[in-house]
Amino acid sequence: MIRLLVAAAIALALSLFGTRILISWLERRRIGQQIREDGPQGHITKAGTPTMGGLAFVAAAAIGWFVSDINGAVFTRRGLLCMAAIIGAGLVGFLDDWIGITRQRNLGLNKRAKTIGLLLVAVAFAVSMLAFTNVTTSLSFTRFDFPGWNVGRVGWVILAVIIFYATTNAVNLTDGLDGLAAGASIFGFAAYTVIAFWGFRHNSIYGDESFLDTAVVSASMMAAVAGFLWWNAAPARIFMGDTGALAIGAGLAALSLSTNTILLLPIVGGLFVMETVSVMLQVGSYRAFGRRIFRMAPLHHHFELGGWPETTVIIRLWIVAGLFTAVALGLYYADFVRLPGVID
Repeated sequence: MIRLLVAAAIALALSLFGTRILISWLERRRIGQQIREDGPQGHITKAGTPTMGGLAFVAAAAIGWFVSDINGAVFTRRGLLCMAAIIGAGLVGFLDDWIGITRQRNLGLNKRAKTIGLLLVAVAFAVSMLAFTNVTTSLSFTRFDFPGWNVGRVGWVILAVIIFYATTNAVNLTDGLDGLAAGASIFGFAAYTVIAFWGFRHNSIYGDESFLDTAVVSASMMAAVAGFLWWNAAPARIFMGDTGALAIGAGLAALSLSTNTILLLPIVGGLFVMETVSVMLQVGSYRAFGRRIFRMAPLHHHFELGGWPETTVIIRLWIVAGLFTAVALGLYYADFVRLPGVID
């Protein structure tokens, strides 16, 4: 528990002050966000706001995790691979952001290049997890043997890559309003901090003592994103960019895979699922019937164009994200207490 608190405290402080330093550095060099012309007209005023804020909280989380070893705790391969996945996806996002900024347009890496980059990180993570940890190759909800449908090593790698790619893109789609994705992801990382620590405390049920290191990674990300949110809250002084969005998505995907809670992830990240489904429905409906379901997709823009103030949309969707997290943790605990011999 001490290591969790130390990691979170360091990550929070570094992110809080590091983001402020990054804002000043970016402003001096006039490095700012380009705004899409086909987005809500009210967002045009945000053009020029510093971006790539993900650099600050990814670095803060990595440092917080690394220096939390105050009592000689052992860093594990499971924790190292989760942090490596976060950094790797963040680097792909950084390239996307940097190219977009240097070309002065809201387009960085082309779709193929970004996809290839994310797939390389995902495959490296999945293969390394199988090679260097004892992660199980089963479809699991709250623990490795529930429901425990074994998909084999190749099947698990394919599943892991799909989850990784889907989650990174879902967070990226949600990152359209000031602080929306950051606030929602804090709930997700809080859930995985609890899940991983609970798994460590009950390793005979959930499988591995290395879950403690995974919990520290999650706590570091939770705190680092919270520090960043101080500056990203509406009206944002800085945006996370793809650097941050892809890193957050990779973190949530890696944590679900490493804690054997693959099937629980859509509930933990329920808001991200809603945003992604809204885009899929909008595109599908327009292509099939020539009609749109929403005023604009993703979903947060639908509410914005419906007259809700931006802060109202953000806070209400944060509440939705919190409710999803509560349901996920409730299901996780409910499964625990129903196990034979846990509660007499």
